[in-house]
Amino acid sequence: MRITELFTARSIALDAAVSTRDEILDKLVALQATHGNITDTAEYKKALLAREAEASTYVDNGITVPHARTACVTRPSLAALRLAVPVQYNAEDDGKTDLLFAIAAPENGSLHMDMLARLMQMLMNEDFVETLRKAKTPAEFLQAIDDREDAQFGEESFTQQEIPQTGYRILAVTACPNGIAHTYMAAEALTKTGEKLGLATKVETNGSDGAKNVLTAEEIAACDGIIIAADKNVQTARFDGKPVLFARVDDGIHKPEELIKKVAHGEVAVFHADADAKAAQAAGAGDTVGHSLYKHLMNGVSHMLPFVVGGGIMIALAFLLDDYTIDPSNFGMNTPVAAFFKTVGGAAFGYMLPILAGFIAMSIADRPGLAVGFAGGVLAMNGTNFAGLVSGQTTGVSGGFLAALLAGFVAGYVVQFLKKITDKLPASLNGIRPMLIYPLGGILIVGAVMCGINPAMGIINTAVADWLNALGGSSRVLLGAIVAGMMSVDMGGPINKAAYVFGTAALASGNYEVMAAVMVGGMVPPIAIALSTTFCPKKWTPDERRNGIVNYVMGLCFVSEGAIPYAAADPLRVLPSCIVGSAVSGALSMLFGCALRAPHGGIFVFPVVDHAVLYVAALAVGSVVGAVILSLLKKDAPQQ
Repeated sequence: MRITELFTARSIALDAAVSTRDEILDKLVALQATHGNITDTAEYKKALLAREAEASTYVDNGITVPHARTACVTRPSLAALRLAVPVQYNAEDDGKTDLLFAIAAPENGSLHMDMLARLMQMLMNEDFVETLRKAKTPAEFLQAIDDREDAQFGEESFTQQEIPQTGYRILAVTACPNGIAHTYMAAEALTKTGEKLGLATKVETNGSDGAKNVLTAEEIAACDGIIIAADKNVQTARFDGKPVLFARVDDGIHKPEELIKKVAHGEVAVFHADADAKAAQAAGAGDTVGHSLYKHLMNGVSHMLPFVVGGGIMIALAFLLDDYTIDPSNFGMNTPVAAFFKTVGGAAFGYMLPILAGFIAMSIADRPGLAVGFAGGVLAMNGTNFAGLVSGQTTGVSGGFLAALLAGFVAGYVVQFLKKITDKLPASLNGIRPMLIYPLGGILIVGAVMCGINPAMGIINTAVADWLNALGGSSRVLLGAIVAGMMSVDMGGPINKAAYVFGTAALASGNYEVMAAVMVGGMVPPIAIALSTTFCPKKWTPDERRNGIVNYVMGLCFVSEGAIPYAAADPLRVLPSCIVGSAVSGALSMLFGCALRAPHGGIFVFPVVDHAVLYVAALAVGSVVGAVILSLLKKDAPQQ
């Protein structure tokens, strides 16, 4: 245990304007309370005063060290206060005080004496004290303490006592759009790093099967701060009043130590929940507009996926189980079994657009945005437009995926606008805002907008579908190579998702070959790495070889993220190899005329792929190409 582990930047105040001992102690108690380890602040102040009654804690050179050992302290901590103007702390003190360090320690043991001994040895160095007096920020102040302790004591602990741990110091929430690989990889990285740093850490995962390891109110109240490592919106109102660090889920995987240290050192702003989503967004300083839009889009996509996958696979099974020769024009509905699968699957698949729009809007404007976005999605699905309504038609050419996507964003920001302009209404009218003003005004505005833009979106969708259908052999092969290669660029990131969204849009418009290329491209990276670790073992460490076996399963299950640890460790060799391998598979899939009616990949959908044998061949060839290139680029790895 080191002195710096008992401070945070939030427990340090510089140049405070206080003039009496009582004001000083109130300030120090408030700083100690930021650690969340004092159950009764009044009792802690009483213990500090009792210690002063025994003898002044003034040391020398303007330094005072108030300290107390009491039952209301659950774990040890330190706070520091630098005064703007020196104060006569106690009447009998030989000099005035401008630098104070407060010690809080549990009642059992002599831990406070160990802390005091270490602190006093450091404060004997006058250059160190002057550095503290010149520090401009709490972070600089804390860094000066860290540097001095390291120079004077190295890694030596100031105590041999067992430090009591009560609850978790660091809490975190991880979530990625699909809620599969990135969510759990970030959780594991944060947990292990917390253990390494000696900071008890708990991580809640917001995965595809719901929230697991949920953070409790007691844990939130007692922690130092919370890390939100997410690429979709998560519930944050429960963290009101606590320091919250907003980050991307990739940062949770690749920068866990940096995130945890920021929270532990108190370098994170306190989050204040607000019904206005803008306030929540402002709390996530550093979040770009582009990443914000991406999170809203991915919130819609992640909620849409179960409808698309479940419904799409059932529709594909309907075609697999039907008899085309009975009635070609009614293919998919000719037999009772096929009709069942297509009807039930269509019920889910048909509503993917309202779900997409609804949850994009909800991500932007919280629950009031859901109904407005859903209505906009239904209008996009039906293709409702002004010209049709004038002629008595409630449906027209569907605006499709693009119209639904636009409807979600329009709905979300319309509701945000309604929140803003009604914010000054009398408090007595607050109850009708979410029940009347938001849904009525929002649906009215979104309805007018969608009736106006649906025809334009319909034209764009028709043009894209016609373009895909009109592509010749070489053009289709190039398109397949591009979308499949995109699946390997960032393995579940924005470029990967862009390719998937394009494939889904093509699927909705009746072009099934693009989806086949997209899915085979996403399967290649883990399999290529697994092949290389198996057949070129000298290129990989023993740990990488052992984990490589798992990548066979991940690749065959369409979990591209299995390649992420390898890509992170050696991106310049792994990424180009995987991209080329995926592009080869996508091009061959298009060349062979493979088509996939289900918006998912892996061995689960092989039975419903047109030309399934050739599809498997495309996967095998691309995986081998990627493995060969990777093995040629890699140098021999240390085997110990």
